[in-house]
This record gives sequence, structure tokens and C-alpha cells, in this order.
Amino acid sequence: MRAFAATLLALLAFLPTATLPADAPFAEVVPGRAIDWPQDTGAHAAYRTEWWYATGWLDTPDHTPLGFQITFFRSNTGKDGGGAFDPSQVIVAHAALSDPAYGRLVHDQNIARQGFGLAYASNGNTDVKLDAWRMVRAADGRYTVDADAAGFALHLTFTPTQPPMIQGERGYSRKGPQAQQASYYYSEPQLQVTGSVTRPSQKGHGETVAVAGGAWLDHEWSSTLLPADASGWDWLGANLDDGGALMAFKVRARDGHALWAHAALRERDGRTAQFGPADVDFTPERQWRSPRTNTAYPVAMTVRVGAMRWRLAPLIDDQELDSRESTGAVYWEGAVTVTGESGSAGRRGHGYLELTGYGKAKNAADAAKR
Repeated sequence: MRAFAATLLALLAFLPTATLPADAPFAEVVPGRAIDWPQDTGAHAAYRTEWWYATGWLDTPDHTPLGFQITFFRSNTGKDGGGAFDPSQVIVAHAALSDPAYGRLVHDQNIARQGFGLAYASNGNTDVKLDAWRMVRAADGRYTVDADAAGFALHLTFTPTQPPMIQGERGYSRKGPQAQQASYYYSEPQLQVTGSVTRPSQKGHGETVAVAGGAWLDHEWSSTLLPADASGWDWLGANLDDGGALMAFKVRARDGHALWAHAALRERDGRTAQFGPADVDFTPERQWRSPRTNTAYPVAMTVRVGAMRWRLAPLIDDQELDSRESTGAVYWEGAVTVTGESGSAGRRGHGYLELTGYGKAKNAADAAKR
């Protein structure tokens, strides 16, 4: 899951006189369309919104754990396109690094219209670029990621160790009670990571270190907004130490109850169990309040998936991503440890938790009307 509203707000911030046409002929997400691998790793320009979202845990030579996130968005504006400067597509990118030595998350972002080879999302294979930031997939499935951001940098290679994890029904992933509230969605868990990271410094001079670790990559595309009464969501993607992979999310109504929820647990041998709304819940265990936005986030959670319980604990509490000066979105997105309890005792892992809508809530319908 990624922020539908954040993407739309970013687009509107970049094109202040524009509105998203309500009747634009975006392609529809429908059940029965299976993920076409590897063709579907590329862009799907006819759909309204799309993202490639990579998160992971890294280890440094001094054994300091780091969390990282990099996301490329593609948004269809509904305008006529073509030519070197294409107003029909906007590319947005976010990157973040969580470093316990620094004490909080650092992040950066960028946005541009597609064109001139400076910003694009290619068809047929993952190759998305925004200025000096790029994610590209090679023929053997490896990803190269480069982002020289403000105060930090990521130069990483992701090597697959497992087949893709196709979410939902062969890739059709429901996000609400209505069938059209859905995306096409697959994940690549248990990616092996090598490369280097430039860490932030309180003194302003970053340190570049070699890193190794594991990552999770999500790719989703859709044309439909979340339910109008959705206030936000909780999402988890976790690589388990035994080779398994766990994904779970809950779309919350304004009163906190679940409008929709889903989870998938894939074992190391490929066996996958799917869990519907009645079998998935996120229960807050501890809150952290941001000193910048005064927003309280449930940074420690227990996730129920069927008969299993998974306890989540943050790498650091302050992993709030505040982009009010550009996209208008404020949310918590951070590295967490995952510990199995009832029904999953003894299992552990590392993942990323995303918490949206806990501050000044903006649902997707509101965002589209701005």
C-alpha cells in the first residue's frame, strides 16, 4: 500500500491550476486479469496511479542497523500526452533513511513532468527515473537503485532469491468493500541487498559505508480511489528470518473500524495462505507523539493474522515523513522488527510499517477534489 491521497496531492501541488478530470478514461482494475511476469514489472500508463516501493533493513560495518525506503510514483493526469514534454504523466519520488545513530528519519522527495529523458517510467520492464534518482531492473531480475538525496544517498542492488509474491486473486487486490476498489499488486520479498549508503550526520558531513541486508519491493497500479469514508490505513510488509514473507493491511474508517483488511503469508517453500477482513486486525500497543506535527502514531502494534499474533517494534520511534511543504502528506513509515507470538511463536523477521491518516486526515476523495 502507498498513499493514494499523497500522490494526488503531489500532482496538484506541482500543477496548481490543474484538476484531475472526473471523467478521464483511465483503465479499470477488474478481477480475472493475471499478473503477466515480467512484462508487468514495467509501467501501466493508462492507469491513474502506480508505484514501485522498496523498503528494507541494512547492516553496516559497525553493525548499526539502518532502515531505508525508496518509492517512485507515476500519476496519469488525464491530459493529452505525447512529445518530448508529456503533460499526461507526472513522476514523483520519495526516499528515506532511518539511522539510530542520527536518532530520526531523514527524507527527501522530487517531482517532475515526464519528458526529455529526465523523468519517465518505461513499459515492459521496471525502469523509472527522476533526475538523478533511478530504479532499473536487469534481464536477470536484479534491481539497481540510485538516489543522491538531501543529506543521504542510496546506491543499492537488489537480487531476487524467490519468485514474486502475487497478491490477492492472481494480482487483483481488493482495497474496499466494492469490487472496483482494487489494485493490481505483486511483491518481491526476500531480496538480497548489497551496495553503499551515505548516512546523515548531525555535523552535516555524511559518511559513506558499505551495506548488506534484505529488502521488500511492492508494485501496484490502480485507477480507483479508496472508499470515501476511509481516513487512512496500516500496512506491513515483512521478510521472516525463516524465509517466509508476511503482508497485511487494514483500511480504517474515520471511527477506526476496518473498512477492509487482508493479509497473505507465504512460507519458504512457496505455500501461501490468504486471510480476509475478518481474520486481520492491527491493535496499537504504544504511541509516539511527533514533536513537529503533534500527531500520535501507534508505532508498536500487534497484528492478528488468523490464529497468529505478530508483535511489531520500531527501529526508532521518530520515523515520521512530513511533506506538508510539497505534497501535503504527513505519515509514519518505518523499519520494525517482527516477533511471532500466539500461533507463530518463535518466528521473527524485519519489515516496514506504514501508518497514514493519524494526523489531519485527508481521505482520497477529498484529495481528488482539491
